[in-house]
Amino acid sequence: MAAVADTTAPVTTLREKISRPMVVGAIFLAWLVLFAVLRGRQTLTLAAADLTGLHRWLNDVNDTIGANRNSNPLFLYFFNEIRLGIDNLVTFVQSLISQPTAGRPVPQVGWLGVVGLAGYLSWAVGNWRVALLAVAGFTFFGLQGLWQESMDTLALTLAAVLVALLIGIPLGVWAGLSDRFNKVMTPFLDFMQTMPTFVYLAPLTLVFLIGGASAVITTVIYAAPPAIRITAHAIRSVPETTVEAADSLGTTRGQQLRKVLLPMSKRTVVMGVNQTIMAALAMVTIAALIDAPGLGKTVVQALQSLDVGTAFNAGLAIVVMAIVLDRVTTAAAGRAETARRTSGRLARWRRPLLAAGGIGTAFLLYVSHTYVYAAEFPGDGTVGTHIASAADTATTWLQDHLSGLTNALRDVITTVLLNPFQTLLTDSPWWLVGLTLVALGAVLGGRRAAATAAVCVGLLVATGLWSDGMTTLASTAVATVLVMLLGAVFGVWMGRSALVDRLVRPTLDAAQVMPPFVYLVPFLALFGATRFTAIVAAVVYAAPVAIKIIADGVRTVPESTVEAATSVGCNTWQIITKVQLPMARSALTLATNQGLIYVLSMVVVGGLVGAGALGYDVVAGFSQGQLYGKGLAAGLAIVLLGVMFDRITQAAARRTRA
Repeated sequence: MAAVADTTAPVTTLREKISRPMVVGAIFLAWLVLFAVLRGRQTLTLAAADLTGLHRWLNDVNDTIGANRNSNPLFLYFFNEIRLGIDNLVTFVQSLISQPTAGRPVPQVGWLGVVGLAGYLSWAVGNWRVALLAVAGFTFFGLQGLWQESMDTLALTLAAVLVALLIGIPLGVWAGLSDRFNKVMTPFLDFMQTMPTFVYLAPLTLVFLIGGASAVITTVIYAAPPAIRITAHAIRSVPETTVEAADSLGTTRGQQLRKVLLPMSKRTVVMGVNQTIMAALAMVTIAALIDAPGLGKTVVQALQSLDVGTAFNAGLAIVVMAIVLDRVTTAAAGRAETARRTSGRLARWRRPLLAAGGIGTAFLLYVSHTYVYAAEFPGDGTVGTHIASAADTATTWLQDHLSGLTNALRDVITTVLLNPFQTLLTDSPWWLVGLTLVALGAVLGGRRAAATAAVCVGLLVATGLWSDGMTTLASTAVATVLVMLLGAVFGVWMGRSALVDRLVRPTLDAAQVMPPFVYLVPFLALFGATRFTAIVAAVVYAAPVAIKIIADGVRTVPESTVEAATSVGCNTWQIITKVQLPMARSALTLATNQGLIYVLSMVVVGGLVGAGALGYDVVAGFSQGQLYGKGLAAGLAIVLLGVMFDRITQAAARRTRA
């Protein structure tokens, strides 16, 4: 009798056999084949000095706004008033700690008062260790010969943080209380946090001109999103049972907010303040490109003249300021927990000691206001001179003794990775690259990601900077590949070893505190002013966040799954590649998303050290009036690349988790 086929057996369809990596590979293969046939056609190249109709129109808009700034009602009664208010705030803070005021050759509070106040406030909100760190850090600024520049940076940061928190915390509370408002705000916050810091500068100078006030306004817009997002998260994290208990006692909505939600959210809100301060400091230093005073201006001028010693000295001051502000606000966030652990005797003495410290600080403020020796930092900054000289000497030694190694590394990565991929992007027809990006968006992220990619490609073509955009895309892609390689190696190592995690994580946390500018300085010394310098700086800047995300993803893989793999004879390599990394796919995708955004931000900053492409276009737009419109269009192109990357990788992460 003939055998009857088992119709209950599962049938594997062709669609199930074709995996997503296979489709991605097919897309790249088709791209390569068409590139070989169509190379050099419809590449939309534009010379550095050439302008499109859009660029000229933007120049005309800039000229028109400049001519009508003091007559147009929108500027006269709105934008100019905002700028005047912020300018008054900046001038007031600068007159307190950094700039001479009318009738006085020195600020209202001299160096001794600032150091004393910094130490006292750090002790009051944190502990004696961070107070010592603050005193040492602020004293170091003077020893470097950078007291006024440091105080200018601090003044702009404080002014921006004050305004950002006045706006951000109420909006964050509102978003925490209202689901509807939270849904409205989330896309705007995502967009604002996707944009590289460079991009904020050009459009705001169009409205608010250049200078300290514009720098603060730009910084407020950049630094407010963390305050809004983290405050909203803090409010929403309060246990529902606590809110219900307050409800049952008959409390009003306002009483719940003041006596339940905000007190229970205080620690997280202070963490939001920390993130706002760090974002503000990073933006204030970059705002030197629009004539903001402070350490950033010193770094920019030194980078443009390839003066590594001066750049290193000023960059070190920025790092010290970032570490001090980070440690003080971090200690403030953990203050309540620290107080609970403190013994009763020490707790009883704290208030009298704070009162005595307050009296001593008031005396230092009076002395620094009254006497010149306490107002002007003594000495001529010989420590800074020695630091700059040592940096120059180290640079010369590195270039003399390690140039063979550094040049070999640069040449290998440039020849093997960067040049081929850049050629593929810049020499392919624009529509072929566009179709490839849309297809990758569809495969990795779905229909919405594909639609976003299509819109971004169309707008990128409209900017007239397609070729420069593809050059920036090539650098970003190569740097992201290197970031993910580092992230996978160190992330897996940290995820598998608690000891390694404890040793490495503090270094990664410290690296994330430093503003982007600082990363350029050491690699400028090693590799000179080249696009490779920007790529290496971008890798080092973006690697910490990718490493931490991958480490956390590997650590969440159930221990029972790892033990089961071990029991069936899997070795360490098989456990990592067959179990832990596949089960941490969502973390890998998220790390790619964050790595791309961080890399893009740093690659365009690299326009200051020879990276070229969109970063150079933005910098040239600030320095050459006839290129302002092109710089503005370059900023838009950077945004489009960032949005496209972000939407595709976020959608891919969601599909991976599903």
